[in-house]
Amino acid sequence: MTVAVVGGGISGLVVAWRLRSRGRDAVLLETTPRLGGAVGTRAQQGFLLETGPNSFLDREPATRELASALNLEHRIRAADGAAKRRYVYTRGKLRSVPASPPAFLKSDILPFGAKLRVMGELFSGRAAAGVDESLADFGRRHLGPTATRVLLDAVQTGIFAGDVEKLSVGATFPQLVKLEREHRSLLLGAIHAQKAQAKAQKALPAGSTAPKLSGALSTFEGGLGTLIDALGTALGDAAHTGATVEGLTRGDAGWRLAVSERGQRSELKASHVVLAAPAYVTRGLLEPLDAELASRVGGIDYAPIAVVHLGFDAGTTPAPDGFGFLVPPMEKRRLLGAIHASTVFPFRVEAGRVLYTCMVGGATRPDLVALDEAALVALAREELRALAGVTATPTLTEVFRWKRGIPQYNVGHLERMDGVDRALTRLPGLHLAGNAYKGVGLNDCIRNGLSLADALVDAGA
Repeated sequence: MTVAVVGGGISGLVVAWRLRSRGRDAVLLETTPRLGGAVGTRAQQGFLLETGPNSFLDREPATRELASALNLEHRIRAADGAAKRRYVYTRGKLRSVPASPPAFLKSDILPFGAKLRVMGELFSGRAAAGVDESLADFGRRHLGPTATRVLLDAVQTGIFAGDVEKLSVGATFPQLVKLEREHRSLLLGAIHAQKAQAKAQKALPAGSTAPKLSGALSTFEGGLGTLIDALGTALGDAAHTGATVEGLTRGDAGWRLAVSERGQRSELKASHVVLAAPAYVTRGLLEPLDAELASRVGGIDYAPIAVVHLGFDAGTTPAPDGFGFLVPPMEKRRLLGAIHASTVFPFRVEAGRVLYTCMVGGATRPDLVALDEAALVALAREELRALAGVTATPTLTEVFRWKRGIPQYNVGHLERMDGVDRALTRLPGLHLAGNAYKGVGLNDCIRNGLSLADALVDAGA
C-alpha cells in the first residue's frame, strides 16, 4: 500500500516524512538533483545565504512539533531584537513602521490626514456577503486609499510580491475577513482577539505539553536548509532525486506512475498519490486524467522573484538597523525590498560582516527577473544606494532566480479551490499539496502537509 509523493519541496517532504513516521510505506519522487525546492541554504565566503524564504514566525504548533520530532527544537534561533524595527520607503525616505497605536499617531509613516482616516476605521462597514473582494478594495474601505497604497501594499509585497488590485483578501489574509465578519471593525476585532488570547493563555492547564511557541521571527541554526537536510536524512532511501514522473494512470487496484530515474524507466504502483509539485507541473500530470481539474490548477499564476545577496566585509559599511525595508509599488522603484540578514540573524555572517538580501521582480515588475545576473546585481546596488545610502562595494554577490516563484491567490482563488476539491472526488486516491493552494508560507506548508498525511493514515491509506 505505497503512497507516492511527487515533488520534493517542503510540502512533499513533510507529507512523506509523516507517513513513514506513522508506519506507512511512502516514496518521494523529486525531478531535480536536490530536495527542498525554493527552501535551501548555501555557505559562501563567510556568509549563509538563503535561496528563497529567509525565516518563519514561531507561532505554528505544527512547525514546532516537526522540529521536535526531528530533534531540531534546540536549533531554532530567534531573530535579534532589532528585527522588531521595520521600515517602509515612502515619500522619498525610509520611515519606521510604528509598533503600537500611540506610536502610529506620532509617526510620519503617513500624512496627517491619512492617519485620521485610519482611525476612522472604527466606523467601517462590512462587505456584501459572498463577495470575493480584492485586497485593495478591502483596504480602501477600512483604511483609506493612502494607507492601502503605503502600508497594506507593502505588507503583501513582503509575502506575495503580488498586485494588490488582483489579490483576494479572503485567500491571502483570511484573518482580516474573519475580523470584519465578526466585529465589523478591524480595530475592534483586534482588541477583542487580544483579550481572547490572553484569556485562553491563562486557561491552559498546568504542565501543558503544547509546543512552546515564542511568536518570534525565527530560523534554524545553519539556516532553513537545516530543516530540509533533516527531513531528507529521515527519509533516507525513500527520497529519490533525479526522478521524474512522466505519466499517471488509474487502475482498479490504485495508481500507476511512469517514472524516469537517472536514465532508467520504470513503473511504480501506489494506493494513493500526493502531487506536491508546483501547480504548473501538476497541470501536465492531471491533463490526461481530468481536463477541468487540470485547467483549474494550471490557472494559478506565479510571480517571478530574483533574490540578490550582497555581502560586505567588516568595516566597509555600517550595520543596518532593523529587519529591513519594503517598497510599495506606488513608489515606482525597481526593488521590492531588502532584508538586513546580518542584523536579523547575526550568526549568518562572520564577525562584523554585513549581508543584504534584496528582492526584485514580483507581479508588478516581472520583466526585471529576466535580467542577467550582472544586471540584477547592479540594479540591487543602485537601489540600495538610492534608498538606504549604501555606497560600499560588496565582496560577495549571489543571485537566485525563480521565474515562477510565489503563487498568486488572486480574486477567484477561493472559488477555484472549491472547484479543485470537488473535482478531486472524481479521482479517489489522488491528493494535492503545496503552496499553490491553501497557504504560501513555510508554516502553512508544514501544517497542511502534516494534516494531509494524518488524514491518509486515519483513512487507512
